[in-house]
Amino acid sequence: MEIKVSSYNILHCEDFLKEKIDYDAFAKVIGEMNPDVIGLNEVHDKGNVEGYDEQAEILGKKLGVNYYFAKATELDGTNPFGNAMLSRLPVKECVTIPIPDPEPKGYDGYYETRCLLKMVTATEPEITFLITHFGLNPDEQENAVKVILENIPEKRCVFMGDLNVKPDDRMLDPIRAVLKDTAGEDNMVPFTFPSDKPNRKIDYIFVSEDIKVKSFVAEDIVLSDHRPVSAELEV
Repeated sequence: MEIKVSSYNILHCEDFLKEKIDYDAFAKVIGEMNPDVIGLNEVHDKGNVEGYDEQAEILGKKLGVNYYFAKATELDGTNPFGNAMLSRLPVKECVTIPIPDPEPKGYDGYYETRCLLKMVTATEPEITFLITHFGLNPDEQENAVKVILENIPEKRCVFMGDLNVKPDDRMLDPIRAVLKDTAGEDNMVPFTFPSDKPNRKIDYIFVSEDIKVKSFVAEDIVLSDHRPVSAELEV
């Protein structure tokens, strides 16, 4: 089975340059990318503020695909924020797995509660997708890595997301020990952030060794502040 998978931090569907929410623009670029499964970071669900919408549902319905929102936290205590997936593949199961906050917090930086979205396809064979968005502080990232490693199956796994670390960061070593970077051996590139003048790679797609990587690209799209990444895979 050949599939295309993508990972995209969508900045809650805000046009990075125009600084306004634009669902049609995000649906258009995702549709043109044409992934079978796409993992999304920085996604809203229905909140208590006008315009704080069910973004996974909106995009899913515009594109005519399955969708699922995984709440990581509630901004201002009322507005859900997290990760999501859109899938043309049939879905067997979707679950939201909390990533524990560090206690005590070891750094002075900004902290935000995170989660892992786990989706299992109803295909033959089954494929497990793991989608997350790392925090900015090393202790947050350590907790995330631990949760990810606990949820990687023995076969057919795709792990993706905005990991907020560069490819040579040792935080990724435990993940690289069990999964391979679809960007290949020259995994420092292509850059993905910021989208208008990218100077670093912080967005990734990893796969288990039993999945063949046919291609990898950082899409030349300036809409969010991140460029989406895509990989063509043979499962």
